[in-house]
Amino acid sequence: MLKLAVALVSVAIVAAHHDVDEKHSATVFLLGTDVHGTINFNEVEGGKVRVQGTITGMPAGEYGFHVHEKGDVSGGCATAGAHFNPEKVDHGHPNDKVRHVGDLGNVRFNEQGVADIDFVDSQISLRGAHSIIGRAVVLHEKADDFGRSDHPDSRKTGNAGGRVACGVIGIL
Repeated sequence: MLKLAVALVSVAIVAAHHDVDEKHSATVFLLGTDVHGTINFNEVEGGKVRVQGTITGMPAGEYGFHVHEKGDVSGGCATAGAHFNPEKVDHGHPNDKVRHVGDLGNVRFNEQGVADIDFVDSQISLRGAHSIIGRAVVLHEKADDFGRSDHPDSRKTGNAGGRVACGVIGIL
């Protein structure tokens, strides 16, 4: 049932997309078994994107937060593909010069199970080669290590583990 709900919401968002040049904002509705949230993406000066929203339902701590290459959540979060990485480089921290475009770091959940998100990213875009429109956002089960550990998955995924919530980014 959850997979169907995620797929239907995702299809509705993408279907509402007309012309990205007319609007300079996008939204994703994240859904998981116990996790949900809304994240807004707004273009700001200098071609950067402000990422704002709230996610609820995770224990206190930090969790990997990434844009994935595919906007396919028909099979749950597993069908969203790898991190969005059009430059074919190693995984990294959001402030690193070398990183996947989709590497947005970690989000911190407080003791009440709420993550308030508000940051500006210089790699993602709402148009062009780094456009995140129609791609998926995924919240992972562990913190992102930013490609800095000896774990075999570190430089590919930040060793952030499984996927607990996801949704497709679209224009409303």
